[in-house]
Amino acid sequence: MRILFVCLGNICRSPAAEGVFKHLVEESGLEKEITCDSAGTAGYHEGEGAYPKMKKIALKRGHDLTSISRPVRPKRDFEDFDLIIGMDDQNIADLTRMAPDANSRAKIRKMTDYCTRLRHRSVPDPYYGDSSDYELVIDILEDACAGLIEVLTTGRHL
Repeated sequence: MRILFVCLGNICRSPAAEGVFKHLVEESGLEKEITCDSAGTAGYHEGEGAYPKMKKIALKRGHDLTSISRPVRPKRDFEDFDLIIGMDDQNIADLTRMAPDANSRAKIRKMTDYCTRLRHRSVPDPYYGDSSDYELVIDILEDACAGLIEVLTTGRHL
């Protein structure tokens, strides 16, 4: 199973989702079965690492963010990944527009659809916020990534 996490610039939310998910996959011993990557709907930050504030907050929680920003490559990504997970409604709309066909559109999901404890409609962009905004993003992602692993390992839908 290959999963692509997507936000706007690929420096806050999607690299955090990738880092949190990788950590949980490793804890579950599923590294051989599940892999992931992250990308942005825009290429503003291509080649950059995760935003320092996000890296710092994630590391405090045990999640090392090592990805390098890149834009979504529609033709290749929709072929290479089994699930493409957007962080908010705009990401979902952009991904839907980029998808080359109906099979590709069927791979698109929203991150918060996998939350089991927290009730948020999206993962908010913390870029202009303070530390509490980044903490909230990690809270949501930890919940959603655990829910995603549950769906992938049990076959149940949340």
